[in-house]
Amino acid sequence: MSVIERARDVIRTEIGGLEYMSKQLGQSFEVAIATILNNKGRTIICGMGKSGIIGKKIAASLASTGTASFFMHPGEAFHGDLGMVKPEDVFIAISNSGETDEVLKLLPFLRDNGNFIIAITGRAESTLAQAAQCHLNVAVPKEACPLQLAPTASTTATLAMGDALTICLMEQRNFKPENFARFHPGGSLGRRLLGRVSDEMVCKNLPVIHTHSVLPEIIAKISEGRLGLAIVLSDGEIQGMITDGDLRRTIEKYGKDSFSITAESIYTPNPITTTPQMSIQSAYELMDVSNISALVVVDDRKLVGILKK
Repeated sequence: MSVIERARDVIRTEIGGLEYMSKQLGQSFEVAIATILNNKGRTIICGMGKSGIIGKKIAASLASTGTASFFMHPGEAFHGDLGMVKPEDVFIAISNSGETDEVLKLLPFLRDNGNFIIAITGRAESTLAQAAQCHLNVAVPKEACPLQLAPTASTTATLAMGDALTICLMEQRNFKPENFARFHPGGSLGRRLLGRVSDEMVCKNLPVIHTHSVLPEIIAKISEGRLGLAIVLSDGEIQGMITDGDLRRTIEKYGKDSFSITAESIYTPNPITTTPQMSIQSAYELMDVSNISALVVVDDRKLVGILKK
């Protein structure tokens, strides 16, 4: 078997595992969703080894989509971190075998603390599954590993179960793009939805020219500003805008005579403006609708900046 054929076989095995797991979804999944939605505490994810790595991803996904969540390493939990677990917290314990010793050692505390336990395992008859109030079965027919030792299809199934929890909780919470942006201010979506024009606009060394400026001056100012445009002012009032495109069309039309043409002859009057308070998202939408790539930013009718897409 070639490397490509083997790789395809691995992927088919994992797809088969996911299909097998999806058919096992039932009322316990609904119970898990309802419990997490209605609880007033956090959702704590715990797992050892590969299960722990998957657990970290699940916790991160939940936390970024409206469900307060964090990952707790079972070893650290057993040596003091259990102090962070409140009775109102939901505890999701991940172990494919359901017999991971480091996780099982936490059960007496969780029972005494009154936590609702959701077990994610591949064995419904395991100690962990039997001890939990809710069991999510991630059993797969076989691992992709030829030795049936390395967690492969089983970890993929666990990851998919976590994604299923995350997406269903998102929808139940009516989680919107603006909610997502609040938790992702560093991403492009967060910047667009949470940011204001004042956060992004260029406000220093603006390319400003006068109505009587001639073409060489206009070209120099546009090049200096590096925004592909210049704003035409007269007595402090915005008269219009000249873009790179306006320059090209002027030169094509007038040839060598264009160098004596002044700004008032070629500017586009009444450029579309925005305010510093407008959201970046709204400003970009305005540019899209208007088929332009820059907005003039005004405050009390005075030029204060330029927003370039």
